Amino acid sequence: MPETSAQRALAVSLSARSDDELATLFAERQISPSSTWRDMFDAAEALLEPASIARGLPALPRPEAEALIDASPGEPVPAPQRDRLASRALVGDDGIPFPSVIDAVREALPEGSTDAEAPRRAPLTPESVAAASEAAFTNAACVADILLQTLESPLGRIGTGSLGATERRRLVDAGAVSTPAEADLLVGLAADVGLLGANDRAWLVSSAGREWLRLPTLERWSRTAGALRDALPGAYRDADGGWIPTEQWARATPFDPDAADRATLWIRRLVRWGLLDAAGHVTPWAEPLSHGGEIDTSALRELLPPEVDRVYLQNDLTAIAPGPLAPHLDVRLRTMAARESRAQASSYRFSAATIGAAITAGETAESLREFLTSISLTGLPQPLAYVIERTSAEHGRVRVATEPETQLTRVRTDDETLLRSMEVDQSLRSIALNRTDDDELISHVSADVVFWALTDAHYPAVAVDAEGNPRALERAKLASDAAPSADPVDTYGPLLQRLRAGAEDSDAAWLERELDQAVRARAVVDVTVRLPDGSARVFRLEATGLGGGRLRGRDRGADVERTLPLSHIDGVALVD
Repeated sequence: MPETSAQRALAVSLSARSDDELATLFAERQISPSSTWRDMFDAAEALLEPASIARGLPALPRPEAEALIDASPGEPVPAPQRDRLASRALVGDDGIPFPSVIDAVREALPEGSTDAEAPRRAPLTPESVAAASEAAFTNAACVADILLQTLESPLGRIGTGSLGATERRRLVDAGAVSTPAEADLLVGLAADVGLLGANDRAWLVSSAGREWLRLPTLERWSRTAGALRDALPGAYRDADGGWIPTEQWARATPFDPDAADRATLWIRRLVRWGLLDAAGHVTPWAEPLSHGGEIDTSALRELLPPEVDRVYLQNDLTAIAPGPLAPHLDVRLRTMAARESRAQASSYRFSAATIGAAITAGETAESLREFLTSISLTGLPQPLAYVIERTSAEHGRVRVATEPETQLTRVRTDDETLLRSMEVDQSLRSIALNRTDDDELISHVSADVVFWALTDAHYPAVAVDAEGNPRALERAKLASDAAPSADPVDTYGPLLQRLRAGAEDSDAAWLERELDQAVRARAVVDVTVRLPDGSARVFRLEATGLGGGRLRGRDRGADVERTLPLSHIDGVALVD
């Protein structure tokens, strides 16, 4: 029983492992935490199934993959790869691959593996280094624009988890990216480094992403560069914590049919972030990172355009930044003005709507004047000051509050025209406003939802508390920080407990498993039975049934039916 023996050997090995080791194995082999395994024998049997092995092979780095490809049946794999392959339950503790693993390897790569290409050693050029620094600056700004767009409205995802076509077009139209393909690339990059998170079927900015938006450009870049290195697939990493030459990435996982596409994607990401030049060479500032060291931004700092902290405020309600505006200033300015163009000199336009949105978010006329005056090279133009004052005066004519007793939302205004308009406005049907005898509007929808509906319909609404004081509302919905536990032991806890409980009498469990398989196959077996006088006797039976703690079978020698208690059976062997 070669395969049965392999299952028992693996089951014994699994029983000796810690919970951490088992949980890591199950995660690497993509085992479902809801698996119904009863004991380690069930686990061993499932792990040695061809389908399970096929799922585990694509993640193997080249050294481990080649050790299996070159392995001969019955011979151990080389020592350097033995422990890792054993931890993945692909070879026994003696280093010999399990028979089903050898079969799966031969089926996956019948002609073996091709050699990896030698690393390229072509030198960098000043032009490619300059282009890489420009890519680093430009794409840091693009990711910031994507996050700001996502704060305004989450990015919808389709069933596969990728960005929807409508959202790609939205990012292009907003100037955050130039093409839909670029949207996919940078959204994926932002998600993999933790700036975006997924809730339901949408991408949302994470709390880390919101903090990132207020960092200086160079710190934005350096944090993301380190996170990109750490997010690289394990097969691309070297022993020092850096990465192997990019020329080897496409062949780093020989069993993975998508290896070339995955390598191309990651190389494009690193090129976009200026860690590689367009030809794939590591840039000077990325060299320490590629070898497992800390990021050195000094070489990149010299090539980035200097940031400015002042703008020209003009009479036509625009602001012109004479260079890249410091990110924390850009983020705040864009809460009160719409950006019209982005380049090293960006332009922004103010309007009653943008100023109203800023006041809705918590600004006041005084805070707006103070901020704009502090960053202006030209003072505060009279037309802009007038828009701020007029908008501030009109803002809040519609007050939205929750009635404490009934929890109904009440909408109040002293302007009868506004009241009638809101009452019949078809764009507000979703919040179902009804007029009361007190000339107020009530809704069963929450006050926050009513407030944003009125704001979107361009009513001068303000949210107020029970005392009538204005309260600022945060519209942006962030990705939840309460992510599922990353600890595999927590993920597989119930399964591990069940397997441990099922291993209390492993010899009896294994014997019952062997007999069950013999019964299913109607196999002929030699059963060793311990007799009352202490002697042992072997019965050759055609196994026909198992249940109630007894084995039933036809005795081939005496041609009679026998029923043997399992408690008296010391061993069983298949008869060829």
